[in-house]
Amino acid sequence: MIRNVFLAAIFMASGTIFGQKLKSVSYQDGAQKLSGLVTSNAGKKLPGVLILPAWMGIDKEAKMAAEELEIAGYIAFIADIYGVGNNPTDYPSAGKIAGSYKQNFEAYQKRISLALEQLKKSGANPEKIAVIGYCFGGTGALEVARGKIPVVGVVSIHGGLGKDASRKNEMISTKMLVENGADDEGVTQDNYNALVAEMKEGKADWQIITYANSKHTFTNPESPDYNAVMAKRAWNHTMTFLKEILK
Repeated sequence: MIRNVFLAAIFMASGTIFGQKLKSVSYQDGAQKLSGLVTSNAGKKLPGVLILPAWMGIDKEAKMAAEELEIAGYIAFIADIYGVGNNPTDYPSAGKIAGSYKQNFEAYQKRISLALEQLKKSGANPEKIAVIGYCFGGTGALEVARGKIPVVGVVSIHGGLGKDASRKNEMISTKMLVENGADDEGVTQDNYNALVAEMKEGKADWQIITYANSKHTFTNPESPDYNAVMAKRAWNHTMTFLKEILK
């Protein structure tokens, strides 16, 4: 417990420092202003990773991931899904706005596509781009694959796995890594089984890794569900996957 608190304190402090290295990027979806963040290596011809943040919007975990990705040799861009002025202030409002995008998945896919264009404009090699997402963003990563958005691979990190049963399963060309907490109460066995069936029917290149003793937000040091051991393993699995498909 003491060790986890110590690691969380380091994370919070470094998140502030790291966040200062990220550059703000303004872009639009019609009349809605969007404001994402890009790593300081923008402009170089490098593989790119789009980060889809959790349901509270751009947070410390997303910023930390971006900086780690830059160190590893990627241009990273953190997407603004909700738009300027629309970030939730508490969990109920976050659940409401995130839920609206899960239902209106086409609008979610559009916001992701707009962020991908900004990543490309930042110098990322358009042939070597992947998407990773946390929580609500993990659902978004799956929507990238479902929507046939042209990226090499996606990583869904404790994302919601379900989709509306009325949506047909389609062919999936995107490589997929799903990182799932064994004790995530938001993922039912039916959700899990349906995703496996979807990926099999879609002839996808896929894998699911399930992490023991891990609740929903097990990768986030600011969460009471944080599991330092499993979070480290999940990040290592993410980095191995990205190296395989992008380098």
